[in-house]
Amino acid sequence: MAIRLEAEVGEALRRRGWRLALAESCTGGLVGHRVTEVPGSSDYFLGGVVAYANRAKVQLVGVRQETLAAHGAVSGETALEMARGARRALGAEVGLAVTGIAGPAGGTPGKPVGLTYVAVSTPAGERVERHIFSGDRSANKAASAEVALQLLLVTLEAAR
Repeated sequence: MAIRLEAEVGEALRRRGWRLALAESCTGGLVGHRVTEVPGSSDYFLGGVVAYANRAKVQLVGVRQETLAAHGAVSGETALEMARGARRALGAEVGLAVTGIAGPAGGTPGKPVGLTYVAVSTPAGERVERHIFSGDRSANKAASAEVALQLLLVTLEAAR
């Protein structure tokens, strides 16, 4: 696996003196794995939470029950609360979150398999993206981690 994207993210975090915290659901820690493939990532990566169950989202990263009831675990609103919560829980300047339906089951007509939301929260602002991937479970997880890191890099570059 090439680590160019992860290394670019690390350099962008270093330039700003910002530290990263993660909250992952459908990726199960894959984003954290990719971030830590870069030597020296401990300079900017504080840690992450795999908040797979709704209970973990509430207890560990502060997603509100009302948000889950109104929008569901796979929503932009939940992703943003996860990003904010990771940031707050770990004392980081940047929170990055991913929530989605990796498949092969779990989809509905309104929320199909492959639906993923990624969110980033920084002192310079917040962003949320919605994606739908069409691969198998492993491919959807990999694609979700990739777009999360891409969103993070774009956000960091825009914060110059």
